[in-house]
Amino acid sequence: MNPFCQHGLARSMAAGAPIPAARLDALLGFLAGAGALKDTLRSGFTQGGRPESSAEHSWRLCLLVLLLEDDLPGIDLLQLLRLCLVHDLGDAISGDTPAPLQTIGDDRHAREQQDMETLCAPLPPEMQDRMLALWDEYAAGETPEAGLAEWLDKMETILTHAEGRNPPGFDCGFNLGYGRAATGRHPLLRQIREAADRATRARTGPSGTR
Repeated sequence: MNPFCQHGLARSMAAGAPIPAARLDALLGFLAGAGALKDTLRSGFTQGGRPESSAEHSWRLCLLVLLLEDDLPGIDLLQLLRLCLVHDLGDAISGDTPAPLQTIGDDRHAREQQDMETLCAPLPPEMQDRMLALWDEYAAGETPEAGLAEWLDKMETILTHAEGRNPPGFDCGFNLGYGRAATGRHPLLRQIREAADRATRARTGPSGTR
């Protein structure tokens, strides 16, 4: 590390007050609970042929946001990244429900909200409020950042399905209609959608599976 950076980091750390032990324990307790996302499997498969985890999905969604930073004028990038990081945290409790299995009236929203509250329970009250407010913003989808987070979430999923080494009979054809109305609301998203659809069609047989 650059010695100037070392000294600057040391001065910055020395100027800050130590975290109270109870607060640190609460933060690490939450982090341990969120770590279950590493073992929460989704419907997609990696390029190596193993099931994808929710943690991997969230990581690549955030990477996609970083790549698009220069193409998203007027968007609060940090807030968008926050929303992408928390959007699937509740999956650590009850798991992921693939889009083809989601139905109207399945109480999924209420369940995911309860799971998020359970996961955040170890956090200090002000941090609980902050995390839950982020999840609520994403779920409501009313801010530009929340809308983009939702739409890019769908795009990352479609791209993963198109790129993965999926098992026989995997239904890629479902993605050609998945989230189409939402992803058509922004010129950049339309471009990404077109690329994702091309990738899907290239690996989809007449039956819609591969």
